[in-house]
Amino acid sequence: MVLDSLGKSLRGVLQKIARGSTVDEALLAEVVRDIQRALLQADVNVQLSLDLTKRVRTRATTEKPPAGASLRDFLIRIIYEEIRGILGKERPFDLKPKRILLAGLFGQGKTTTAGKLARYFQKKGVRVGLVAADVHRPAAVDQLEQLALKVGCEFYSNRAERRAEVIVQEALAHFPAHLAVIVDTAGRSGIDPDLIAELKRVRAVLQPDETLLVLDAAMGQTAGRSAQAFHEAVGLTGVILTKMDGSAKGGGALSAVSASGAPILFLGTGEHIDEFERFEPTRFVSRLLGMGDIQTLLERFDELSDKESAEKAAQNLMSGRFTLRDMRSQLASLGEMGPMSKLMSLFPGIGAAKVDQKTLDATQQRLRRFRSIMDSMTGEELDNPHVIKADRVHRIARGSGQKPQEVRGLLKHYESTKKAAHGLVSNRRLRRQLEKQFGNAEAPAD
Repeated sequence: MVLDSLGKSLRGVLQKIARGSTVDEALLAEVVRDIQRALLQADVNVQLSLDLTKRVRTRATTEKPPAGASLRDFLIRIIYEEIRGILGKERPFDLKPKRILLAGLFGQGKTTTAGKLARYFQKKGVRVGLVAADVHRPAAVDQLEQLALKVGCEFYSNRAERRAEVIVQEALAHFPAHLAVIVDTAGRSGIDPDLIAELKRVRAVLQPDETLLVLDAAMGQTAGRSAQAFHEAVGLTGVILTKMDGSAKGGGALSAVSASGAPILFLGTGEHIDEFERFEPTRFVSRLLGMGDIQTLLERFDELSDKESAEKAAQNLMSGRFTLRDMRSQLASLGEMGPMSKLMSLFPGIGAAKVDQKTLDATQQRLRRFRSIMDSMTGEELDNPHVIKADRVHRIARGSGQKPQEVRGLLKHYESTKKAAHGLVSNRRLRRQLEKQFGNAEAPAD
């Protein structure tokens, strides 16, 4: 995945600082050298890398830690702030009905991004209308129409019309005024006069609140030049970087686009329509350095389609009334929140630094098997797991396509989860905290 290597290298630097017997000139020189190497390997511009490490060295030797902070913690804070600084300023993005123009070169993921952005708006309660204004690639119209059906949003196209600006004008007349309108435009293999002229005509009709450039993270440092060229031509308000889940070195694209003056607003983090997130440099660097991102985790929980069931399962777990039905609800919620490797990166101190990808993949497969097994159970079995004896184990195994030992493994996991939760909530202080978080459910007696 993009930037996994950079994150691993930078976390190694922080661990080196934490393990060092003292923060001296020798350790500082080693840290600076390791940061330079990590940034260059991630395709960050050479001069930018040198300037960053120079600032780290200067601040570490001239600034004094605040009262109560150790030199180690202060050095880690400096590294965090300097890496955060090369990713540009955070720019607010209001989730309200607005007009959005998407631009970009051919093959950057523009049409898919239009669908993802529509999904992002709809999850926040804003109705969306997608406009197919790519008049040069017929497949783009079909693709966008399918995405609109998947998202459940409005869609407009006119396959007989060859002027993009006319299609946009028709769409604006067709859609209600309270929709967020997202216009997908044509791309080219390069920035040429025809592309810019068409974009300007569309922009004149649409009068967009946002003009967003879609860029593939694999472009590396050349992404900055593209962003700058589009910015000068049509006045960008932001950039969306796609394919951040690929194997390319994304440091070049992130740093170069930020340096172009066009703020990065969103990241495409996978192929699925929900793998799309706001780019906030502070949170991004926290995850990169293994410091977690609890706020994003809470936001993902708030976006669950069945949040009420997830909260009820948490209450039942706390009160000792936890059943297999509750566990199935929790696993369904976990699946909605994204791949386990991405969820782990949101927890402080967890992720690639602690758990390898092979282990995470194996765990995810096991949880999928558990969900399949529970889908083959009756309502009585889900609500009262103790009725599941040998004959039922074999029936459930056949119905789910799993082996009996997998069913027994699920039951063992259920019992250990319930027992561990009971041990936690027997602590009075923790119980009060959980009751405050999830409501005053009846907790087990001490």
